[in-house]
Amino acid sequence: MKRHLLVAAAVLASLAGTAFALEFRSVKETGVALYEAPTLTAKKQFVVSRYYPVEVLATQKDWSRVRDATGSIAWIPGAALSNRRTLLVTAARLAVRDAANDQGKLLFWAEKDLVLDMVEPPQSSWVKVKHRDGSSGYAQISGLWGL
Repeated sequence: MKRHLLVAAAVLASLAGTAFALEFRSVKETGVALYEAPTLTAKKQFVVSRYYPVEVLATQKDWSRVRDATGSIAWIPGAALSNRRTLLVTAARLAVRDAANDQGKLLFWAEKDLVLDMVEPPQSSWVKVKHRDGSSGYAQISGLWGL
């Protein structure tokens, strides 16, 4: 019995160090439907806009199973996905600053459900983002989805 516990503990310890990379992509075009199953004849669950970020959970032939910021899971044609990294503002209002800290000058407010481009990978609890109007700065990752 004790030996089984030691083996189980060793397996769990080895798994704890394993990193699982999340794959986030964005939708290429406005008006792309997400489906209940990986076929165009399946029931449409909802429609998303261009650059909307999704997390790819699995792929099957020409389809990807994805999760959105609300936790909904659906299927999307793989050709409708882009490698462009976008982030969805989940906070009611998110400050975008000129430096990656709370003392940075406020550049603009990003409202809930706004999509921003990710310019650079996150640094600590901040990420550099860009608005579609060209404005860029740093936002706290706690107010964003897609990382």
